[in-house]
Amino acid sequence: MAQAQSPLTGIIEEDKVVIDFGEFEGKSVLEIADTRPEYYEFLMTQKECGNFAIRRTKDKIYRLYIHQTHLN
Repeated sequence: MAQAQSPLTGIIEEDKVVIDFGEFEGKSVLEIADTRPEYYEFLMTQKECGNFAIRRTKDKIYRLYIHQTHLN
């Protein structure tokens, strides 16, 4: 049976993706979805604008980035 994809992270599980900026640095996307749904919506908006990236680092952690000029 196929698993549902995340609207934010796609095929990568939300608990495996860590935010790498701002006040939520180090928290998983799943944790943000549960505790701060308004911030999750902000991340969705950034994804729709193309201002969003998920990268896998050398330590094999998926990190979510947003272009800094759009955060100010």
